[in-house]
Amino acid sequence: MYIPPSFVQSDLSALHAFMESHSFATVISQQADEPYATHLPLLLDREAGSQGRLIGHFAKANPHWQSAVQQRVLTIFQGPHAYISPGWMAAQNTVPTWNYVAVHAYGRLTLIDDRERLAALIRRMVETYERPRATPWSVDFPEPDFIDKLLNAIVGFEIEIERLEGKWKLNQNHPVERRERIIAGLRSTGRTEELAVAKLMQAAMPVVDS
Repeated sequence: MYIPPSFVQSDLSALHAFMESHSFATVISQQADEPYATHLPLLLDREAGSQGRLIGHFAKANPHWQSAVQQRVLTIFQGPHAYISPGWMAAQNTVPTWNYVAVHAYGRLTLIDDRERLAALIRRMVETYERPRATPWSVDFPEPDFIDKLLNAIVGFEIEIERLEGKWKLNQNHPVERRERIIAGLRSTGRTEELAVAKLMQAAMPVVDS
């Protein structure tokens, strides 16, 4: 990923936190003579290896798992993004741009062959996404035969992360006053995506000693 120095995010804890909060990712590998992508949720084991490990599962009917196994794959985590109008900048010779946050993770994909590990993965994934609900659903609710059929229909995998790239493109290359006007412009839209980008821009603003 092309990352100008102003936009580099290299803090591992920040990258991990972003991946966990934007965990619906895109896994890309090579199949025959062209790229092949699957969109799916992934869990992160922060403590595995030097940069963490991603775990997830494909539908067995999806041919991606057959071609991706043992490949070095790219996984993309995409955060909020928004159009930035030159009208907000109140400056001559400025152009439209797009602000966004993204993380790219590179690593080799291997399959999870152990059925108990696969069952544990499904349980952990359900518990992770059900946790915020007032009445969480549990994999213990369906009949055991139903869960067995589910496990037969999926293929688990893990990706040991070898390299992480983070890009926080939030107008850090502009003067503070201009960035403040852009934040105000984003907030004026009232739209969820723009408000999220404004919040990220505010967090990236330089701290001024009082």
